[in-house]
Amino acid sequence: MARPAKRSEDMVNQAQQMVKRAKTPQELRTGLSVLIPEYCGASNAKTAEALCVGVATVVRMQKQIRNQVVGLSAKKGNWGGRRRQLLSLEEEKSFLEPWVQKAEKGGVLVVPPIHEALEKRLGHKVAESTVYRMLARHGWRKVAPDTCHPKRDPEAQEDFKKNSQRRWMKLPGKTL
Repeated sequence: MARPAKRSEDMVNQAQQMVKRAKTPQELRTGLSVLIPEYCGASNAKTAEALCVGVATVVRMQKQIRNQVVGLSAKKGNWGGRRRQLLSLEEEKSFLEPWVQKAEKGGVLVVPPIHEALEKRLGHKVAESTVYRMLARHGWRKVAPDTCHPKRDPEAQEDFKKNSQRRWMKLPGKTL
């Protein structure tokens, strides 16, 4: 069983002030995350249910108030980002540089050699989709053929349709 959270009188006062001056629902919930367990004796799970958030969120909000009381500033930017990156963006860019030079000279980008080089650089196997995601991050895309030829002439096509001899005419009484 987890140890019970310690809530000081300063935390309770800070939470009460936060609830009084709350301008957003998030600020109100943060204050209530301390006050509900303190005055009602509810567990973090019951508090989370009452506030319609997860238990981890209740603990995080309580920690936020605890840090305000102690005087620690709230850390920004710890949500999101690339936590499981194999290479930084700069390393990826330098890794892809040889292939960029080949492509600029008119070469075709083929994924298997890049995949093999990436595995060699990292020292372990990676999924081929990793290479595709890395290429997408750096602006590469799959080039698909156009739906029509660039040298087409729509007038000539219409002229051909109107003036060409019909080959498959139905003859009366005969079916194909």
